[in-house]
Amino acid sequence: MSKETEKQRWQRNFADLLQELRVAQTGVQILFAFLLTLPFSAGWDGTTAFQRDVYIVALLAAAAATAMIISPVAFHRALFRQGRKPELVRFAHRMASGGLFFMLIAMVSAVMLVTDFVLPWWVALVLSGLTGVWFLTFWVALPFSRRNWGEADLDDDDDTPNP
Repeated sequence: MSKETEKQRWQRNFADLLQELRVAQTGVQILFAFLLTLPFSAGWDGTTAFQRDVYIVALLAAAAATAMIISPVAFHRALFRQGRKPELVRFAHRMASGGLFFMLIAMVSAVMLVTDFVLPWWVALVLSGLTGVWFLTFWVALPFSRRNWGEADLDDDDDTPNP
């Protein structure tokens, strides 16, 4: 089996990243849609000033996550057929990481909003904190703690371009 070329590796990396973004994009768009409809729901008048503030944080974080997760598509359109796949992959990686950060904020804020509405504030605070820890465990701690598992994949060994 022949080793892939650098160009093929960048293309594969971009395709892999797009697959990952499709998963994240769906989740953040569903949350964003939910948040957009929430103020028009029955019971919204019963929210406190704190709950409305948390709502604004969740809504803006979901909007930021959506923008960042979708931005590689716009960047790809701008660079289409210019042979700048390495630049595109590096940009998309940064946008995906930023989008996940804002998605974390949106998720925890949404949990805080809903739990504060239906439970005592201290229970909502604990559950929201646990939600944040849960996400950080699966999105940060576990992936980074396992970076040295097993043998390196020769195809992913070095994703930086040769000088």
